[in-house]
Amino acid sequence: MKDKVLVTTHNLLATSFAKTCHGLLRGGDRYEVLAVIDTAHVGKDAGMVMDGTPVGIKVFESVNDFLAQSNEKPKYCIVGVAPVGGQLPKQCRDELITAINNGLSIVCGLHQFLNNDVEFQEIAKTNGVELIDVRKPRPTSELAFWSGDIYSVKTPKIAVLGMDCAVGKRTTCRYLMEACKNNGIKAEMIYTGQTGWMQGYKHGFIFDSTTNDFIGGEVERSIVECDRELSPDLILIEGQASLRNPSGPCGSEFLLSGNVKGVFLQHAPGREFFAGLEDKGCRLPSVESEIDLIRAYGAQTLAVTLNEEGWDNSDKKAFCQQMAEKLSIPVVRPLVDGVDSLIPVIQSFMMDA
Repeated sequence: MKDKVLVTTHNLLATSFAKTCHGLLRGGDRYEVLAVIDTAHVGKDAGMVMDGTPVGIKVFESVNDFLAQSNEKPKYCIVGVAPVGGQLPKQCRDELITAINNGLSIVCGLHQFLNNDVEFQEIAKTNGVELIDVRKPRPTSELAFWSGDIYSVKTPKIAVLGMDCAVGKRTTCRYLMEACKNNGIKAEMIYTGQTGWMQGYKHGFIFDSTTNDFIGGEVERSIVECDRELSPDLILIEGQASLRNPSGPCGSEFLLSGNVKGVFLQHAPGREFFAGLEDKGCRLPSVESEIDLIRAYGAQTLAVTLNEEGWDNSDKKAFCQQMAEKLSIPVVRPLVDGVDSLIPVIQSFMMDA
């Protein structure tokens, strides 16, 4: 049975900073979201705010408002935002304290650990609730070092990499997994971030809270254990950041340590610069050059998937068609058209793997 939760986003629900909340709204096996707490979108359906698709989850102004209007009793309040730097926005602090005073435990996926905060510690102790810091690093004694066991895995593997941070890699990965299962392909997903853990995937690790020496080993361990325990037809791996994001390059670990040979590349045509680095003039590279780089790592880009945030192109279908012709691979819009059109691509890759 799923634990019932509230998710707080302050006034950020409509932004990419609320990607943790967005992931939970799109489904999962660990938590049942009762409501979203967001001061800017009170009374709306949270899904309509997120991407225009209703999910039947209402937005409330505060924890107190929800508790006053509902007979449901949540167990947790989840910090649903992931701002740059992973620090708790000051505006969220009071709402979390209110939740604790109402007997709710807190689940936080930020780099700022609530268990290190004296005020939160004292209030949580007084109310007999937990502070769960999802990103708290595991001790190195519990981490795996890369061993080469990955070469024993014969199951085809595809990573969903991105051109930047917060472009929807996890969401596209989930859509692909669901589409595969609907088409008779037993696919499993490796989570690599805090939201994936919150969604309840069985195998994975939190990439950016893992000591660097063990990242390759944790990639390998997650894939090997998934293969041995679940015997999937296909393993999908959630990517993090991007290969050339100067604030935190990532992706080669999946291709090399995970021996991944297939890639879906998530692109945001509405972005000119890496997110948060606009003032530094850090421009995104071209999709063509990213595909070339992926090829240099020994992997094949199977398709490009698009994030439409900030993308104002008037004829998006024509854009996709032209891009697909230029790249000679499919270009799809997951939130608009779904990903069923990629099933033949996946099937072909699996046959050749």
